[in-house]
Amino acid sequence: MSDDIVIVSTARTPIGKAYRGAFNNTHGATLGGHAVEHAVRRAGIEPAEVDDLIMGCGRPEGTAGENIARQAALRAGLPVEVPGVTVNRLCSSGLQAIAMGAQSILCGSADIVVAGGLDSISCVQNEHMNHHMEQDPWLARHQPEIFLPMIDTAEVIARRYGISRQRQDEYAARSQQRAAQARAAGRMRDEIAPMRVSHLAADPHGAPPVETEMLVAEDEGVRPGTTSEKLAALKSVREGGCITAGNASQLSDGASACVLMRAAAARARGLRPLGRFRGFAVAGCRPDEMGIGPVQAVPRLLARAGLAIGDIGLWELNEAFAVQVIYCRDRLGLPDERKGAPGACVMWW
Repeated sequence: MSDDIVIVSTARTPIGKAYRGAFNNTHGATLGGHAVEHAVRRAGIEPAEVDDLIMGCGRPEGTAGENIARQAALRAGLPVEVPGVTVNRLCSSGLQAIAMGAQSILCGSADIVVAGGLDSISCVQNEHMNHHMEQDPWLARHQPEIFLPMIDTAEVIARRYGISRQRQDEYAARSQQRAAQARAAGRMRDEIAPMRVSHLAADPHGAPPVETEMLVAEDEGVRPGTTSEKLAALKSVREGGCITAGNASQLSDGASACVLMRAAAARARGLRPLGRFRGFAVAGCRPDEMGIGPVQAVPRLLARAGLAIGDIGLWELNEAFAVQVIYCRDRLGLPDERKGAPGACVMWW
């Protein structure tokens, strides 16, 4: 349909490991600007044609603060007339940004929007992070679970719904194996825009870090040869728990962006859409079981679109923890063979 909102291009940085990875010395604006610049170039549009840049950010402070979307727009070479706005819905911030971009076009506020997300965990979630007045006193007394670390909410899901460590390790191993196979087959090559950066390498003897230039062209975190037996040997993060470094994703740095417009506009430009925006739904769940929101949101979205589980050819869920994916998949009744895009895995966050 001519009124459909379509994605005509996408570009992303490789996904870097936080702290020790390739992007541990790269500013958030540099990450975001790289993805935006390449998405615009791949769409074949003029930078001045962009009406707005919407970027999601889970940790919008420090190197990713001060309206990082506007900074990324300038870093990408967009004219000063192109504005930018940063949105936060934690892990789904980038998805929220794309939905807002599509909605902006649908309501006539824009013709072309670039939307995506970025995070610089290395440079934000560290000893310099702002924790001043972090917890509201009333919430701390009456709803303290809203401040639980994600690892603890994952442990709650495992206990509450009886999801064993073995099942988590088996899922994580399959996930890593699929990612390794996809990378070996080059299935993620086209979406990645390689990036040259300055990296800080720690000195094992305590000397100041060594700064080196490097070209990053592949995701960090893919571990070929991962097996459930190897994962079973890992120690849990919490004493007596079941969440480990192997069945939870790593913390990551990176950015991604896509270009949105109406289908009619894409057709007039001779652009072949990569996908269509069909809808968006949100739902809340108990704060102590963060990560299972899809169980509530997916049925809402399907009902609005007049679709059923079986109508969808491919499902993608946040894989921050294997336990949350297992619960959502089983509760929603998602066919395992249709779950997880090639290359997606319990690897990055």
